[in-house]
Amino acid sequence: MALATFPGGSGSITSTAQAAPFIPELWSDEIVASYKKNLMFANLVNKMSMVGKKGDTLHIPKPTRGLANIKAANTAVTIQADTETEVQVVVDKHYEYSRMIEDIAGVQALDSMRRFYTEDAGYALAKQIDDDIFSLGMSLGDGVGTSWAHSNSYYLDASTGITPYAADTVTPTDIFSDAGFRELIKLMDDQDVPMDGRFMIVPPAARRDILGIARYNSSDFVDGRATQTGLIGNLYGIDIFVSSNCPVIETAADNAASTVDTKAAILGHKDTFVLAEQMGVRSQTQYKQEYLADLFTADTLYGVKTLRSETGFVIALPN
Repeated sequence: MALATFPGGSGSITSTAQAAPFIPELWSDEIVASYKKNLMFANLVNKMSMVGKKGDTLHIPKPTRGLANIKAANTAVTIQADTETEVQVVVDKHYEYSRMIEDIAGVQALDSMRRFYTEDAGYALAKQIDDDIFSLGMSLGDGVGTSWAHSNSYYLDASTGITPYAADTVTPTDIFSDAGFRELIKLMDDQDVPMDGRFMIVPPAARRDILGIARYNSSDFVDGRATQTGLIGNLYGIDIFVSSNCPVIETAADNAASTVDTKAAILGHKDTFVLAEQMGVRSQTQYKQEYLADLFTADTLYGVKTLRSETGFVIALPN
């Protein structure tokens, strides 16, 4: 039996022995890479960094659009006298992903175990952020964050076009349609939403229906730009993304008009939502002698908020 004296003996766990797979820098690089690869919604919204700043609230000015006024001869100019408002983003979301890895596993396991955990940690944290931004769909229009039925929520009625969404209304035939999509674009245009920065995120079933529309099967739909996570094409200047994270807003059991779940697609603009990131993804390891194991944790700290509720729309689609 090999023994060592304390202190200064040769029996310590070192970076070349049991702890080799758990060097924090290596974990961090792989987790951040996985995190960035799996983020989708967060990359489409207004992202503001609070890294290195103290405080728990980000104050974002929300000025009112001004008007051009006629300048009459020999009269003073007209002063814009709007009372400006602000949006406060509370940084209150702290999520973590932890694993306890015993020495025997660290010594005997393949490097693929580390790769799985780092990939899984990055995916889990990225998915949580996307889920939190999706939930902001309940605060679009006159919504207060508690219901998907509000003034900016619609479904694509197979017989009449777009119709305000309410419970027990969406049927399996109310699928994505070109006519309905053009009506939604008109709603954005009526709100004077900038053309640049528009996007739409749809559930997988809607992607199937979009790909079945003949006029979309052309080089104009997929324009050869660099690949983005979930990007499947561009329609009328709006990037279309597919996400399995689109939330279920009404289950089949709750919908008297349907036998399938209803999911929320989001049509929005870069300034519709904001993500305030105070601490990017970090990873830490700590040896727990009482367990003869390494405790590995990855975490992030952020806040999300609806910035311009009039610029985004929920589209209820059968899944």
